[in-house]
Amino acid sequence: MAGGGREGPAGLRRTTGGLFVVGALAFAAAATVLTSTFDWPDILREPADVVLPAFAAGGQGLVWTWFATAWTYAILAVPLLLLPAVLGRAGDPVLKAATSIGAASVLLSLIGFLRWVFVVPALADSYVAGDAGTRAAVGVAWVAQHQFGGALLGEHLGQVLAVAWSVAVSVIILRTRVLPRWLGALGLVAGVLYLISQGEVLATAVPGFPIWEPAGILGSSGWGPWVAALGVTLLVRPVGRARGAGTASATELRIPVRA
Repeated sequence: MAGGGREGPAGLRRTTGGLFVVGALAFAAAATVLTSTFDWPDILREPADVVLPAFAAGGQGLVWTWFATAWTYAILAVPLLLLPAVLGRAGDPVLKAATSIGAASVLLSLIGFLRWVFVVPALADSYVAGDAGTRAAVGVAWVAQHQFGGALLGEHLGQVLAVAWSVAVSVIILRTRVLPRWLGALGLVAGVLYLISQGEVLATAVPGFPIWEPAGILGSSGWGPWVAALGVTLLVRPVGRARGAGTASATELRIPVRA
């Protein structure tokens, strides 16, 4: 029956799909501006004497670009929370857990992005205006906040939890066929590549940690389009009826996710 039953209200499905698409595209646009104006993400691995003067030179426009990047990414939290109801699996314990994990990933990434709005400007101003002693002290403060708020919270925990969410959703799609199986397969590929890209993050804390250079660009550029594809799929087609009765259990799905 259109708009009801297993798939949930058609309006909610389209709203959820639209928000996935808008969030993915808006974040991609903001990130593109950030790349062209601040050499992000490559500049993240540069020392304080490169990053802070460059940030100060960017002025208020760069601060607002970071603000836009943060809150466009945060849009994804809304459709992520709506997805279980849209799929007709609000009682699925695996999807419930995955949704909580996904929401936490958005929050952690948001913190990582917003430190460029609320923390880094003061550090950059102090560094540029200070003498040698001040610059040395600010450099230490920069490394501390960058590793904690950026590498740990935003890049490691935020991204690993995002991978866990996308892998769980993809496995559910493959097992239940509630959405096209190709979408689940692509989600697994994107999630694995995104997880492999963690080598670069871990190398900031463990020198010599193995890095596969292509994983960074493949992981980040693959995960976003997958989110957009999930949204487009929800926009253009009804949700299918899952195979079998009831919801899949954690034992049935056997989702091994390692941090």
